[in-house]
Amino acid sequence: MTMLRRTFLAGGASAALLSLTRGAPAQPFAGRQIRLIVPFPAGGPTDIVARPLAQALGEALKATILVDNRGGAGGSIGADAVAKSAPDGATLLMATVGTHAINASLYKKLAYDPVADFTPIALVAAAPVALVVHPALPVSSLAELVALAGRAPGKLTYGSAGNGTPGHLTGEMFKSAAGVNIQHVPYRGSAPAVTDLVGGQIDIMFDPLQSVLSNVQGGRLRAIALSGSARSSVLPNVPTIAESGYRDFETTAWWGVFAPARLPNDLAAALADAVAAVVRGEAFRGKLEPLGVVPQVLSRDDFADFQRRELAKWGKAVRESGATMD
Repeated sequence: MTMLRRTFLAGGASAALLSLTRGAPAQPFAGRQIRLIVPFPAGGPTDIVARPLAQALGEALKATILVDNRGGAGGSIGADAVAKSAPDGATLLMATVGTHAINASLYKKLAYDPVADFTPIALVAAAPVALVVHPALPVSSLAELVALAGRAPGKLTYGSAGNGTPGHLTGEMFKSAAGVNIQHVPYRGSAPAVTDLVGGQIDIMFDPLQSVLSNVQGGRLRAIALSGSARSSVLPNVPTIAESGYRDFETTAWWGVFAPARLPNDLAAALADAVAAVVRGEAFRGKLEPLGVVPQVLSRDDFADFQRRELAKWGKAVRESGATMD
């Protein structure tokens, strides 16, 4: 995540300057009701980021923000609903690296354009993907997991929050890097996948750290490795995939707010200022950092540039992995 951190820090400075030059944000949303569509079920990593954001953002905008979970198709169903909504600020998307960087290359037919159909508002947070296993699986390191998979090709199963999610694609990239055959089991969100992993119905899971951390800390799951470029402060003894023998392996999940395309600039600016203030606030950081999620801020222009780079990066990763979805 080193390159990402440099980008985020530069973006944070830009956002701070914009906020100072604008002065106090206007209140065009006061008294309004806003839907924040989360394109995955409740309890998953995206929901974990979205709910504290919605609460604090509602207070900042003096509005009521309702979280609307719409899972399915790797987040595409919820994203498409926002793309087709009126550009009046009443509907926002808690977007992910999946909906706005991966799906465009992964899916043969996508109902929305991740750039043309949206107005970028602000980046919110980032986190590594965790590789976790059921405690009964006789492995405690990545090398042992690869060896076990090699002895029983096609027998081990790994779950993810759904096709096209960071966990799914990280799993496919790992299969390719390690040369192992493990079977993907997609779910409609992280929560049901974690439930089945804890229950022993699947063997392995790749998912953003915050959705599995409590089960790791409680001994119900075992963390084998993380996909970031550096270890996480919340699991300092868990190595990265890169330091476990797969040099340069790195994937990062991120979350950001988008509105439908053609949102008036004054509304987009007010939303961006309010989101930036929330993400920099101690209350928001205090909820996410203990979960291994790092709050991040980028200005609207920097966020748009960041998304374009992510589309290129993940497009290359999808092509190289050979992953594809109908």
